[in-house]
Amino acid sequence: MKQLAALISHFAYVLLLLQATNLAADAEHEIIGADAQSLPLFDAHMHYKRAAWAAYPPDVVLTMMDNNGVAMALVSSSPDQGTITLWEYAPRRIVPEMRPYDDGVGPSNWTKTAGVGDLIESRVRKYRHEGIGEFHLHRIDPADVSLLKRIVALAMEQDIPLHVHSNRLPVEYLYQLNPGLTIIWAHAGMTEPAVVVEEMMETYPTLYADTSYREYDILQYSGGIDPEWRRVLERFADRFMVGSDTWVNSQWEEYDHLIASNRQWLAYLTRASAKKIAYQNAERLFGRKIDQDLYGRR
Repeated sequence: MKQLAALISHFAYVLLLLQATNLAADAEHEIIGADAQSLPLFDAHMHYKRAAWAAYPPDVVLTMMDNNGVAMALVSSSPDQGTITLWEYAPRRIVPEMRPYDDGVGPSNWTKTAGVGDLIESRVRKYRHEGIGEFHLHRIDPADVSLLKRIVALAMEQDIPLHVHSNRLPVEYLYQLNPGLTIIWAHAGMTEPAVVVEEMMETYPTLYADTSYREYDILQYSGGIDPEWRRVLERFADRFMVGSDTWVNSQWEEYDHLIASNRQWLAYLTRASAKKIAYQNAERLFGRKIDQDLYGRR
């Protein structure tokens, strides 16, 4: 009888455990709603350009991140010294990537600038850069192929992603150079419609995207979330990340609002998807633990 009672007790325990597991799984598929406000965020598109250094010194940047629940950020700068300064100040909070821009070198001419390949390689090897970009590719010029092949080879050697601002064609070209690449598609294609982003995500399983500058494509002006974007975000929730794109100081001035707008559209997603996009994808991509314990730390 004692053995039978113990067996019944064991089965009852297993049943309760299964019920609790099912309830937890169901909760993950509910819309997250107001709980999106408390998610720790990974800002996957932050710049710390020269013009911001005096107006927003590192301690101010960290305070702004803390105040907005941003636990960690992927940072690139013009010049790269901005990224390194911020990373050295807060190595727990900053994931550095190498941007090949400086005074006089920018989106329109970086591939034409002598020595840019050497600069990228030397900085990536000297510092702990965990990505190359964000860089702009508006089209593929045959004269740039040698440089692009060198950058792709460096990314593969270092096992780091490329962060690319472009339409779909340059992304497709880079994957032709090496299908094993990992690419973060800046601004989720910037002007590409949701259906194109969906096609690209379906075609390239190592394609990620940050959603900076897409907040008001994802959100409807009349309220709510655009249904096409919601479908794409839910379907590929394991490869999207939020971003602020502080490319000019006016974006720093709007940082609170930018982060709030990202939380606004995250609130329309399922709990599981919102958590992936907010921080879990970055944890997997960069091998970091991201949570509220990082607030107030460097």
